Amino acid sequence: MTDDDHRLARDLAERAGERLLELRTRGGDPAQLRADGDRSSHEYLMAEFTRLRPGDAVLSEEGKDDQARLSAGRVWIIDPLDGTREFGEEGRTDWAVHVALWERGELAAGAVALPAQGKTLSTADATPGPAATAAGGGLRIVISRSRPPAFMQRLAEITGAELVPLGSAGAKVASVVLGENDAYVHAGGQYEWDSAAPVAVAHARGLHASRIDGSVLAYNQPHPWMPDLLVCRSGLAGDLLDAISKAGS
Repeated sequence: MTDDDHRLARDLAERAGERLLELRTRGGDPAQLRADGDRSSHEYLMAEFTRLRPGDAVLSEEGKDDQARLSAGRVWIIDPLDGTREFGEEGRTDWAVHVALWERGELAAGAVALPAQGKTLSTADATPGPAATAAGGGLRIVISRSRPPAFMQRLAEITGAELVPLGSAGAKVASVVLGENDAYVHAGGQYEWDSAAPVAVAHARGLHASRIDGSVLAYNQPHPWMPDLLVCRSGLAGDLLDAISKAGS
């Protein structure tokens, strides 16, 4: 992995996002817009990887899973349009483009572009350190807008937290990185492309990221399904993991 990989992740996420913004301005049937967004962003990113990193494997939500990636030293894990539901809803900004690089067992680089918010968070320009505290005093936990874990109400009671529903996983993690929320808890199941880039960015900014039982997140697995995820300010991790255990028992 080189500095070029960090910059490439950022640049490709941003450029794909620009294309999605242009597509979105045309409007039209929401279902067709979502389908066109997924397809066009995937095709753009795959063409760029073929051109710029021809020796690397790619795992994309919108592509066929080539199991040759399991023996590859470098695998780009991408979600060309994370938050497809929100992309098709006028006025929503909680959708993203995820580009991450897995190299020899670790997430090595990543970027989350939030085109409708005019933001890109990446490992190219991350400054490690404690994340900001969310404004407003009380604990704020961001959760899935469509599939919140069943135990979240119990967790909110235990911690006194406010639950904040959002769309894209990238938008959720970005809100924690930027100090808008304190934690993101998910237990409804995701795929590697949903969290790889957000987790790479979170790690680079000094945040905690793990399974909700505290175990390590593993990427480039034979089946890219990930049951759950916790991303939070590092100082909250111990208490939140304890509270999650109590809420789920």
